Amino acid sequence: MPPRERRLVVILGAFGTGKTEFAINLALKLSMQGRRTALADLDLVNPYFRSREKENLLKDKGIALIAPKGALRDADLPSIPSSLKQLLFDMDMTGVLDIGGDRTGARVLGQFAGEIAAQNPAVWYVYNHSRFDNRTAEAAITSLRQIESQSGLSVNGLVNNTHLLRETTLDTVKNGAKGAKALSDFIKLPLICHCVSREIAGSNPGVSPMFVMDLHMNRPWEEA
Repeated sequence: MPPRERRLVVILGAFGTGKTEFAINLALKLSMQGRRTALADLDLVNPYFRSREKENLLKDKGIALIAPKGALRDADLPSIPSSLKQLLFDMDMTGVLDIGGDRTGARVLGQFAGEIAAQNPAVWYVYNHSRFDNRTAEAAITSLRQIESQSGLSVNGLVNNTHLLRETTLDTVKNGAKGAKALSDFIKLPLICHCVSREIAGSNPGVSPMFVMDLHMNRPWEEA
């Protein structure tokens, strides 16, 4: 868990890394700690995996959702919810910011970079070794630096979320852990955790620290 002095947690990552699943699970766990929590959905490029699709789940757990409303809810437009400013300046609220999965999404956050950076945020890059642009340390660093330059924020931690959606296996997790360790050593950034589904976690993947996740995000054709 982020230390108490880290009030804001910014989640960055390339499209398909699973950052939204991680952001939702992180918000849920922060709320379970008794923190007053909000999840800001600023993903502008992914029509299928958006935090706002789990609005009812978050509401049931007492988590405020900050996302475009009304006609802008499902639009792929650079729309910043007005309630984001409330989160940035409400010092009694812990905020998880799920940022769009490419440079366009990150650029939208740039206008608030100064206010965010001044609050000593946790800024975590979500790494998925199964993605083509995370396959090598060099490729992952290129992706990370591009997102940093557009968001105006410096990454200070790595989150390994290597997966193949519902086809993830124990070997997938172990191979991802090796790649994440190599990236962490190469770029000299701390490896915050390894994200593992509850099902895989029961198979003892041997990674540490392990962040156990329940899978909430389904593609539209997988919804019951």
